[in-house]
Amino acid sequence: MDIVVFGAGSLGSLVGGLLAREHDVTLVAREAHARAVRESGLRLEGAVTGSPTRVFPAATTDGTGLKADLAVVTVKSFDTASAADRLTTGSFDGVLSLQNGMGNEATLAARLEAPVLAGTATYGAILQDSGVVECTGIGEVVLGARGGGPSELAARIGKAFATAGLEITVVEDMPRRLWEKLAVNAGINPVTALSATENGAVFEEPADALSRAAVRETARVARACDVSLSNREALAAMAAVAEATAANTSSMRQDILAERRTEIDAINGYVVDRAAETGLEVPINRTLTALIRTWERGQGLR
Repeated sequence: MDIVVFGAGSLGSLVGGLLAREHDVTLVAREAHARAVRESGLRLEGAVTGSPTRVFPAATTDGTGLKADLAVVTVKSFDTASAADRLTTGSFDGVLSLQNGMGNEATLAARLEAPVLAGTATYGAILQDSGVVECTGIGEVVLGARGGGPSELAARIGKAFATAGLEITVVEDMPRRLWEKLAVNAGINPVTALSATENGAVFEEPADALSRAAVRETARVARACDVSLSNREALAAMAAVAEATAANTSSMRQDILAERRTEIDAINGYVVDRAAETGLEVPINRTLTALIRTWERGQGLR
């Protein structure tokens, strides 16, 4: 399968690198990373299993005019619209979003003619240097039709990912899966980012109560949006991810450490926006959103 990974940062490089073991992959990345991959290949480090540990995908900084069977989108949520605009100049049989937050698939579908699938990825990844990505934890890629139900395209993509050694599950309840991941991110990301702690900190007071409240609020908003997600299920999902990644640095904390804009708008901010539409109060998510946005404004990032 010919695959373009649009936004090859940490996760995109890891997924793209693993896919490159079996498929023809093109990474769309920043200049230094793309140049290193072109010159010396992409080195896969950490928890990855199997071989090779150095792969040689194509790499470019220009995401226009590309053609492939599949485009995997891994850009930050606030860059989704611009990524979609560049993807419209190419040709793809399908597009898969593996991004944090909510709303990305709708943004892509509004601009692209190719069918858009939704996905989540729980692999831990850090771009250690240009041309070097570390897997900090083996996870799973879950994908399916963005509106739910069966999808032949999702099944075909799932099979292609599996042949490259990725842990993959194709599901028919993708809306629920997206809200569940949103609840996990809402509970872990801003709390660890603001407190400068690793993911495991959400198990300890006083962070425990704060994170759990954010998760419960998110599940309540999901149900108001006609998605079946109980508080118990959402809390269990957050606990499982936090336990599996206890020593990891959340993506939002990585952004703050690097003084980059975060994805707060598509995570806790999305919960706040949907709550306003349904008449619910989400004070914890609102406060976490306000604090992260305040930091961003202070850094000149908003």
